[in-house]
Order: sequence, then structure tokens, then C-alpha cells
Amino acid sequence: MVTGDGGEAPGRAGGSARRHRIAVLALLGVPPFELGIPSRVFGSALDAEGRPLYEITVCTADGAPVLSDAGFVVQPAAGPEALAGADTVIIPPTHAMPELGRGAPLPPEVTAAIAGIRPGTRLVSICSGSYVLAAAGLLDGRPATTHWNLTPEFRRAYPRVKVDEEVLFVDDGDVLTSAGGAAGVDLCLHLVRRDHGAAAANRAARMCVVPPWRDGGQAQYIDRPIPDPTVAGTSATRAWALEHLGEPLSLAQLAEHARMSLRSFTRRFRDEVGMTPVQWLTAQRLELAKQLLETTDLPIDLVAHRAGFGSANSLRSHMRTSFGVSPAAYRRAFSPRGLVAS
Repeated sequence: MVTGDGGEAPGRAGGSARRHRIAVLALLGVPPFELGIPSRVFGSALDAEGRPLYEITVCTADGAPVLSDAGFVVQPAAGPEALAGADTVIIPPTHAMPELGRGAPLPPEVTAAIAGIRPGTRLVSICSGSYVLAAAGLLDGRPATTHWNLTPEFRRAYPRVKVDEEVLFVDDGDVLTSAGGAAGVDLCLHLVRRDHGAAAANRAARMCVVPPWRDGGQAQYIDRPIPDPTVAGTSATRAWALEHLGEPLSLAQLAEHARMSLRSFTRRFRDEVGMTPVQWLTAQRLELAKQLLETTDLPIDLVAHRAGFGSANSLRSHMRTSFGVSPAAYRRAFSPRGLVAS
């Protein structure tokens, strides 16, 4: 679902009372749904006392209103000065610049606005907002994603970008990109979690009535031939596995639970989820381990056991490979109580 790990975000709470400033750049032809995602998710992110964690401003490249692709005008609260003062800049898609799909340059006012963003500012795109970052040269040599249906065009227009159409979002530290539509919700919740921990992200997700973490990746939505309706799915087995993550589950056990052969189960699972059963199981165990590290003071070896890794060494290896940090370092960074792993 996610590649890379961004470490600590700019403006992370921890001693400073100033709220993290987010500027959302509305461009001509912006879809209202994607434009509203940052305000909805980050506006729902509150601390334990109910205080807002973010300050969100919708702006335009020149301060003038822009026409959305729904036919109504978006009146911004600010102009490009909001980009210059932001800790995070989010760029939703635009449906009025098809020339970006051919590698054309950005309009001058957009180029000037982006040039005014301070070095070190976190940059985020939703769906084809990635075209804007790519056209500005900000994705050159970096991993990124966009809507799966746009990736062939995107690769041709921006060959220096390492685009991955199978994930919901990519976290490359100070530059993050998401797939189409609702994947922007996934990425924004990921940023809340990265900035303030699982509890804050879970509270925001509940307020938005969405899951705090979606299984699988964008690959499960790619247009493919419709599976035979007589073939059983793997959702029941996935639900069962989530209840037994602490046990040594094997691929054979999963296939047996689904009443399929190993080959059929593996193929069906990948069609539905976009990753192999082993990759999915590891990802779910890592999520459970992170939750335990953030919300409990359990010793690292017990966290590893409850998450199904068997040993603390195995958990350390998986966390370093996936996130670039040890369990102890993760707990120090993300536990609201500052728990220290033993």
C-alpha cells in the first residue's frame, strides 16, 4: 500500500503549540471531491483534548477564484503567499490542463507559485496532482504514484519519475503522492498518523467514517477481466487471519481455510488484494506491531509475539526493512506517552 518511510514530519507536535500549516493549491478545473479531502481529514484531526492539530488554507496560484470541474467557482482564502508560509503543500488534481499529460510546462503563475515554496516544505499530491509536481521537476528520480489509468501516459511524459501504479500512495519523505480519488484520504490519514500517532489518526478516521487503514493497494482496482462469479473469494479468510495474527499462519493454512488449492488461492488473493498472501500478512502484522508500540508499554519481545513475528529480532528486521527504524525508535517517535522499549 505504501512505499518508503518519511521519518518525522515538519511541524510535528512535541513542544511547540503552533499548529501545522497546510496550504491546499486549487487549480483551474479542480474536482471538488479531491479539493475537499485535506480540509475534511486534517480538519478532523484533534489532540486528546479536542484541539485542532492543523491549520488548513485553500489558496490559488494568483489569489483569484478558479472554476472547478463541477461548474462552480472556488473562492480561495489566500494566494501564493499561503504556499510560502506552509509546512505542507497539497496539490489536488486539475482536469483543465491535459497538456501536462504530454509533458508541457506549467502555466507561468503556477510555476511562480511553486517556486515560492520554502525549501524543506512537505509536498503532497492527490491523484493527477502528481502531474503538477512532475512538471515542476520535483519528482525526478523519485518514487511516486498516480491514478492507475494514467500511468502509461505519465511514464511517457515524465520518464525520470519512478512511478508505481500498484500502491495507494507513496511516502518518499518530504514528497508524497497518492493514487486516484479516495486514495487521497488514505494518504492524509497516513500523514496524521506520521505526525501525531495512531490514536489521532484513528480519531480522524472515525469522524470521517472511513477505515484508518485500507488493505491492499491500487492494483486491486485496476480494470481486469471479471472473475468467474462461481469462484469463492478470499475476504472471509483475510478476516479470519486478522483474528489470528499472533499465530504461525502458513500459506497452506490460509488456502485450506478458503477451501482452495495453493495455486488458486494465491492467484485469487493477488487479484483481489494486489499483493501476495505473504506480503499482505506481513503488512498486517507490521500494522498490529506499530499499534502495540504506540499504545502499550509491552516489551518488544512480547509485541513481536502478539503480532506474529515470533521474536524481537524478526520484528526488528521487518521494521528496519519496511520503515527504516527499529521498534524502540518507532515507539520513541510515535508513542504519545514517550514509552521506551525494553
